[in-house]
This record gives sequence, C-alpha cells and structure tokens, in this order.
Amino acid sequence: MQNFGKLAGKTIYISGASRGIGKAIALKCARDGANIVIAAKTAEPHPKLPGTIYTAAKEIEEAGGKCLPCVVDIRHEDQVTASVEKAVREFGGIDILVNNASAIQLTGTLDTSMKTFDLMNSINSRGTYLCSKVCLPHLKMAANPHILNMSPPLNMKAKWFKNHVAYTMAKYGMSQCALGMAEEFRDDGVAVNTLWPRTAIFTAAMEMLGGGASIKPQCRKPEIVADAAYYILTRDSRSFTGNFCIDEDVLKEGGVSDFDQYRYNKDAKLMVDFFLDDYEEPSPGSDTAEEDTQTSGGSPEQIEKTFAVIQSMLNDDLVKSVRGVYHFDLRDGDLWYLDLKNDSGSAGKGSAPAGEADSTLSLSSGDFVKMFAGKLSPTTAFMLGKLKIKGNMGLAMKLEKLLKKMSTASKL
Repeated sequence: MQNFGKLAGKTIYISGASRGIGKAIALKCARDGANIVIAAKTAEPHPKLPGTIYTAAKEIEEAGGKCLPCVVDIRHEDQVTASVEKAVREFGGIDILVNNASAIQLTGTLDTSMKTFDLMNSINSRGTYLCSKVCLPHLKMAANPHILNMSPPLNMKAKWFKNHVAYTMAKYGMSQCALGMAEEFRDDGVAVNTLWPRTAIFTAAMEMLGGGASIKPQCRKPEIVADAAYYILTRDSRSFTGNFCIDEDVLKEGGVSDFDQYRYNKDAKLMVDFFLDDYEEPSPGSDTAEEDTQTSGGSPEQIEKTFAVIQSMLNDDLVKSVRGVYHFDLRDGDLWYLDLKNDSGSAGKGSAPAGEADSTLSLSSGDFVKMFAGKLSPTTAFMLGKLKIKGNMGLAMKLEKLLKKMSTASKL
C-alpha cells in the first residue's frame, strides 16, 4: 500500500519498535514525515538480534521522519511517564499509540514458571494498559487519535488456551484493553483497535529461535502488518473503533490485491497464525507445509541409525555448549534420550540415566528422523503442531545448531 502523506507531522509513540514489526510500522509512518517515538529497552546491541533504538532511529530519519529514541521498559510506570512527557515536550503532543511490545513463551501450565507468567503479563497486558493510560490525556487532545494494539481477536475456543494458557491470557489482555477502551473513549473520539496477522510473520526474533531458512518461505514479511497498520491509523477515529482487525482483510478493504509482494516464496504454503478460526491444527505426524507433505514413519532401524550418528558426534565441547538433557517421546515408538549435560554426553533408548530431562520433545518417529536429517527444523515442527515441548523451551531450540551438523554427517 502506498503512502498518502496523511501522517505528516503526527506524533506516533510505538513500544518495542527497535526491530521487527514495530520498526516496520515506524518506517511506514516515517515515510509520511511523521514523528516517531521509539519506546524500547534495546540501547546496546543484542548478541543475537540486530538493531537498537538508535539504529532504528537512524533508519526512521533516513525514511523521512523525525525520531525520539527512548530507553523504556514498559513494566515501569516512571519510565513510560518520563518518555511520554519527553515526547510531548519534543513534538507538542501525541496523536497515535501503537502497543507493539510483547513477550512470548508457548508452554503449558506445569512448564511455565511464575517468573515467566509475570513477565508476559507485565509486558503484554499491563504494559499495554499502562502505555494507554499515560498517553490517553494527550490523545484526547489530538485531531484524529488512535490506539492500535498488536494482539489477536478474542477467540474463546479451548484450543487457544490448552497448550499455552499463560501466553494466551497475556495477549488476550491486550485485546480486552481495546474492547473496553474503545467504548470508554468513544465519545472522546479516540479509536482503539487491534491488529493481528493472518499468517506467520518472519522476524529476526523468529530466526533466533531456530526457524531460519526452513520456516521463512512459509511466512510473510513484516511490511504486510505495517501497511495494514497504516490503513487503520489513517482512518477517521470516530467511525472506526472497537475492531479486531486481520492484516490481510484490512488491506483487501483498502484496495490491495497483490499479496505476493509480501511473500518470501510465492510457491510455498503459508502458515496461518494462531488464534484464528481458519487455523488448522495438524494431527500428530501430519504436515501442512507445501514441501515434504508425506510423513512416513521412522522405522526402528532408522531411529537406531540416527542415534548411532548422534552418539558418534558427542564430545566435551558439545556438552559445554548445550548443558541439557533431552527426552524424545516418539508417539508411535519408544522413548529415547540425549544427555548433553553430563560427562562427555550419551544417547540411547529409554530414560536418561542421569535422571529427569530438562526438555521433552514429543513427535512422531517419522518427524524425528526428518528433524535429525535436517529436513525439518524444531521451530517449524513446533509451529505446525507436529512437535510438543515440555520443560525448557529455549533448550529445545538449541538443538537447531546440532541438527545442522548432524544433517551433514547422517545423510539419512
């Protein structure tokens, strides 16, 4: 969607805009000549994720906007308040708030620590509420004020809660803010809406988790969300409020017909995002991806061969780099283990001799063979519902680097 200059001179406060979707929205608005306030924590370079509030600010100014980068942890009221006051002093007011900052961990109740629960709810629900509360007095004085929460439509089907109830609660809290505030501030002319992607969006954060090249073709670019956000934020705030928007639907309404521009691979099948009614959760062992759609069961010989390769690659350096014990619960086979925490490592059938696993991965034997053959990444399997993880999620994703080495050696 092309820019129309409607946001020229407008001041837009965006939480979490140093990279990813938040930065894409900032750049889109900057091309109109908008003033962008980046409220994010990343002042120093992250060891694995590119970009800081300062590098993002440089890109925003090069795109044609003005930028005020603010180091803000939206869990802290004093930091949010100080950044809003600074923005008002710098630009004279606030016209738009985009609540983009978010925290995610897709684990079940028993595998979600209260520290993680508090983190997700503090950033997602509370952070959205706090930023909205502090910005609203200024928004009420703006000509066409908007709040846009990057959160899903409220869908009360049990499947969206059962595997990650804490995360769902946190994201739905953002959507509930929109539902309530849209009505509360309707007479003030402040629009409050949500926006959610129809398909998975590939970002640096997703790549860090291990998706990489295998999942990228099945995703869209962040620019599709940015274009949809632009269309929403340029609408009349008094006539368009209280909506749960989907990026693709919004853009179709705005006259966009070419969606190939947002794809990395026009031939790959796109993954539908969570929380949507047209999302189809794959049955165990099935595959909704375009490539490699036939999931054959891994024979006992293939499983044993895979573990023979694993065993041959174990060493002290590998153990030091991972420091974890894995169980592989093959739904149509046996339980196997991989110990990358003790001594020089070990692997084999049954439970780990050292005791409980730090991370248990449940999948079909066929997908297990594919995973260790480099044909299926853990992130892709997880997002497609082919892989269930209990325990340490981050440790499970550490397998990605190991798998890349093994795919060369195994040649399965």
